[in-house]
Amino acid sequence: MGRKKVLAVIHTVTYGKRLLEVLSLLEADFRIQVVFTAPPHDFGDDVPAFLARLGSVVLPWDQVTRMAFDLALAAGPRGVQYIDAPLITLSHGANYVKRVTEGAEAGVAGLRRQDLLPGGRLPAAIGVAHHADLRELARDCPEALPLARVIGDPVHDRITTSLPLRAGYRRALGLAEGQKLVVAVSTWGAHSSFGRFDALLPRLMSELPPARFRTALLVHPNVWAGHGAYQVRSWLARCEQQGIGVVPPEADWRGVLISADWIIGDHGSVTLYGTLTGAPLLLAASPRQEINPASPAADLAAQAPALSPTHPLVDQLDYVARAYRYEDYAPIRSRITSEPGRFNRNMRTLMYRVLGMGEPAHEPLPLPLPAPLPLASWAPGPGEASA
Repeated sequence: MGRKKVLAVIHTVTYGKRLLEVLSLLEADFRIQVVFTAPPHDFGDDVPAFLARLGSVVLPWDQVTRMAFDLALAAGPRGVQYIDAPLITLSHGANYVKRVTEGAEAGVAGLRRQDLLPGGRLPAAIGVAHHADLRELARDCPEALPLARVIGDPVHDRITTSLPLRAGYRRALGLAEGQKLVVAVSTWGAHSSFGRFDALLPRLMSELPPARFRTALLVHPNVWAGHGAYQVRSWLARCEQQGIGVVPPEADWRGVLISADWIIGDHGSVTLYGTLTGAPLLLAASPRQEINPASPAADLAAQAPALSPTHPLVDQLDYVARAYRYEDYAPIRSRITSEPGRFNRNMRTLMYRVLGMGEPAHEPLPLPLPAPLPLASWAPGPGEASA
């Protein structure tokens, strides 16, 4: 039986997680064979283990560049010009929030010509989350505009679908009755909140009474890949010993985010997705030089309260809980996607159109997220690096 061959290009764990949402739309279709590859990437060291856990067929990169496929999917541009297949690209995070200010690669990450047309190659389609992204494409890379398709955001849809399950997620995490969860979130880079964790972590450990509070840390997979899991665990060992949950890079963080009573974040995608949950936000970092001024992250940086280094942390949490109003963040939430709840439908239609096949005869509804593992289960076991 001849099957269409679909190639998933997994540069990093972050890209891989985004593409798994897309690949789920091809499930149960015996007409399609999905294979994976891992091109060289600065933050790709954890990808082989990530793919091994999937049990996927992984083709070596040098072999992939000598083959032909019916469709290729990528959430990053590195090397994709060497793939012989119609290519669909999409963002790996919420909108296009990061700005590069120095060197030849200056511009908004994901909207630069080298991101959209790698090696000068025209992809089959460029998936974007919001109609407003088309204006940025028209300004930054007008050649890419005819290829753009507004498909929505899969993480937005999974989170909003799963919000009614919040109580169950909190039980799964091991939160006691009446206990509050503080989730500290960091993107990667020198100006991320992780760059200031040496000041924040002692406060999380010493200022939050354990009878009332639990804490979880969501650190971008690029931090783990860039420094190595041993080093990150070593830096955070004391936190884990005191009961703080350190969410590993391969885990699904979205159920943890939904469970939060407060989010302490920065200018990354996860903090932006936090506006969907109803949890009050504090910003530990919001470096304007790294934020796309046309993005919803810029609006969030201008609106969300900033973490004070001099006032007690519990007082600040209580303050933002009293001052927070869910409706105040509605304009920011609305800028994550202009196709709420329709990513699966739009993306599946796009893929099958490129494949030249009829879609399966069922509605591709977004599924609720699985329950997260208990916070305590993420600490390293005996023999693992923990100090």
